[in-house]
Formats: sequence, structure tokens, C-alpha cells
Amino acid sequence: MRIISVNVNGIQPAVERGLFDWLKTQDADVICLQDTRIRTYDIEGPEYQLDGYFQYAVDGENANEGGVAIYSKLQPKAIIFGLGFEHCDRYGRYLQADFEKVSIASLLLPSGMDGDAALNHKFKFLEDFTQYLNKQRRKRREFIYCSSLYMAHHKQDVKNWRDCQQHPGFLAPERAWMDEVFGNMGYVDALREVTREGDLFSWLPDTEQAQMLNLGFRFDYQILTPGLRRFVNNARIVRAAAYSQHRPLVIDYDWKLSI
Repeated sequence: MRIISVNVNGIQPAVERGLFDWLKTQDADVICLQDTRIRTYDIEGPEYQLDGYFQYAVDGENANEGGVAIYSKLQPKAIIFGLGFEHCDRYGRYLQADFEKVSIASLLLPSGMDGDAALNHKFKFLEDFTQYLNKQRRKRREFIYCSSLYMAHHKQDVKNWRDCQQHPGFLAPERAWMDEVFGNMGYVDALREVTREGDLFSWLPDTEQAQMLNLGFRFDYQILTPGLRRFVNNARIVRAAAYSQHRPLVIDYDWKLSI
């Protein structure tokens, strides 16, 4: 099973830059997109369809922010919209596809980069999402959260990490939250199951210098329940696939998707 997740920073410009042409060559079983910035009725247009895939999407109150989508070769047993709390559902930040024994979700966190109010919004989301993750640990199924977190975990996940410790995306409380999720709560960072390599950045500022020097952050993850740890075969961030500020995360699992 191959799952591709990518924050598109708006699906329309990403498609215009060739995102779907690239996706057609990847043979993914499931594709999770974040920050689509489009109404659900507009994303049903032919230019946003992928041959051979079922498409599902959710939007927020403001069409210019938020929104996530899932494309799946196999029709899911069920689709779940939202997490049941305002900081998520109002902005269209969560969509889940249920299959046999596993659920795959597309998740978009607030970036927290636009001042104190935005950062407080992000921390409130994290508080509510932590309660949700605690409950999910009791479920008798596996979960894969294809997540654009706007947070880097460790210093190898940030270029020039010393200079970034006072900036949203690498603040101590953000890293502490990730310590809790991947530590005490037992969730798994799929990429780090197969590589400890540094400089694997999924988000880069939109400047020529940043692109040349790889001045980025690893903001994008596939978060797994513990039972999926041993099924991770391969993981990569595709630097050459530059369809937004985020690069696609491709994970291959030794798992056959079924309903």
C-alpha cells in the first residue's frame, strides 16, 4: 500500500503546476491533500478528478483557507467528516476514510504563524486533538493520520535549528507536544521508522535562496498507531515535486488495503 500526503497550499495552483500529472505516475493507493482552499462543489469539477480514484473532500467556512481531500483507488466503507470540535470542523481540517482494519485521515493543523491569536488558535487545536488521540488508542483498528502539522520535531528536522527556536513551527511547547504524541502516547512517526537522515524537509520558504540552500522544516508527517510500526517499508520526501511550498511525503506499507 502506497500513501502520498501533501499540503497543496491551494489545489488550483498546485494542479496548474502539474501536481496531478505527477500523481498519475506514482501508483498510490490513497492520496491525502491538505489546505485545498476550494469549495467541495468546485473540487468535483473534472480538472480535479484523478482517473481510477474515488474523491472525497471537506471545506471550511472560508474558501480561501483550510480544506482537505482524499483520493482512494478503493471505495472506503465509510467517510468521517471532522473531529467534533470547532477549531477543526469550522475550517475543514479533517477527513477520514475507513477501510478494513485501518482508517486513513487527511489532517491540517493551523500554522500559528500569523501572530499571537493564530498561535493561540493552534495551541487550542492541539489541546482538543490530544484528547481525541487519547480516545483513539482504545479503538480496535489502526489509524494513519496524513498530517500537515506546521511543526518540526527534532533539530535534524530544521535547517539552522538554533535560530528557529523562537519561531512558530519549532517552539518548545510544540516540540513538547510531539514528544508526548510520539513518546508517552505511543504513536509512530512513519518516516523515522525507516530513516534517521537529516535535512529531510517538507516545507521551504518560497524564495530562491531557501530553495538553493534547502532552508526548510519537516512539517508533514504520517502518524501511525503502534500496530502499524512494523508495516512501514519505505519513506521519502520528494524534493523535486515542487507544486507548493510543501513537498509530497510518500510512504510504502506492507499492507493490502481492503474493505
